[in-house]
Amino acid sequence: MDPKYAWLPSNLQPDDANPEWMNKGDNAWQMTAATMVGLQSVPGLVILYGSIVKKKWAVNSAFMALYAFAAVLVCWVGWGYQLSFGDTFLPFLGKIDDALDQNILLKQAFSTYKFPNATMVYFQFVFAAITLILIAGALLGRMNFIAWMLFVPLWLTFSYTVGAFSIWCPNGWLSKMGLIDYSGGFVIHLSSGVAGFTAAYWVGPRATKDRERFPPNNILLMLAGAGILWMGWTGFNGGDPYSASIDASLAVLNTHICAATSLLTWLLLDILFFEKPSVIGATQGMITGLVCITPAAGVVQGWAAIIMGLMSGCIPWFTMMVLHKKIWLLKQIDDTMAVFHTHAVAGTLGGLLTGFFANPKLSRLYTAAPYPTWERNTGLAYGLHNGQACCSVEDVRRGTQRWDEAVHGEEAYALWGDGEKFERSVHNSVHGGVEDLELQIKI
Repeated sequence: MDPKYAWLPSNLQPDDANPEWMNKGDNAWQMTAATMVGLQSVPGLVILYGSIVKKKWAVNSAFMALYAFAAVLVCWVGWGYQLSFGDTFLPFLGKIDDALDQNILLKQAFSTYKFPNATMVYFQFVFAAITLILIAGALLGRMNFIAWMLFVPLWLTFSYTVGAFSIWCPNGWLSKMGLIDYSGGFVIHLSSGVAGFTAAYWVGPRATKDRERFPPNNILLMLAGAGILWMGWTGFNGGDPYSASIDASLAVLNTHICAATSLLTWLLLDILFFEKPSVIGATQGMITGLVCITPAAGVVQGWAAIIMGLMSGCIPWFTMMVLHKKIWLLKQIDDTMAVFHTHAVAGTLGGLLTGFFANPKLSRLYTAAPYPTWERNTGLAYGLHNGQACCSVEDVRRGTQRWDEAVHGEEAYALWGDGEKFERSVHNSVHGGVEDLELQIKI
């Protein structure tokens, strides 16, 4: 036993199964959060899909979700995780190593998180799985099952991994630029919405009579599936600080605030315009609220979550109920579960609102460990309020120069008369000084 840990109770002392770098609380919460996200898919979306379609499509729809969950797991541990979170192969893709090797799985995840890689692999798997299952929502009621079996591993390999590595992996090019996608507004919801919409175009529409009338075969079971989906979002957003932290608590609370506000907003709009409180409409409003808050959950305050809920209840409702019936392209594509509106539109809305409402102090809590550039993650609203929306003095000074001169210290054509600029090459013995630059700024 290491003497420096002798004062600790025996159950807290490090050993081979509990190394120094591991925090038992973080590890336990991470696995719990992952399991909650897994329950969103199985049985949550299995029940939801199986009950929201006509009886003749119930088994096919439910089985599409169950198959995707199993297929993604096998692909994920085989190569998907390494492509998404491995060492850099390309700026947008990792390289494949042996993800099942115990020497990898039992090491600390990214040398910053206080749990092993095995937990990280499991946690990220359930996100990858639900993304494919969300795509299935656009194809319910006519998808050939064999074609779906082929689509799942192909899309995971060639599409999902690119977004995950670029945005979520610390080595990804968008991650290095400081992009925050708290829990998947872009990686999961925007990508699944666009992919589902595109796939629905190529697969083709349902039969005309099904498009005109497609009532759920069991609304009560549909609500049960929706409820599991809602409560499972506790792990969806609460697990993404990668620790059992105060930021995780805030993310969970904001998630439910936004979802409830969005549900009520959608419900009121249905009553105002259609004079009936629709159960399916309320479910759609719940989903858009959950999707919208996803990229922002732990970096915005509660009042911002309410505003986001109001907007996620209004804007996707308008695109679905009004624009979809007016725009020719939207009318041509049969998106069964309106995944484009509930995920692509709501996810994009959430991402944009994150850029507006992100609180710099909360961004620091979330990003300080994995992303040391947290200072850049200030929402526009706070930037305007604090007078930080403008560039820094250094940026202003550089902005007075041409790009070539700012980057290389030289110009292609050393001509006089263009703002009284002087030659300043560092390899030239005669070049202007600070006084010249100040003169230019005044001019």
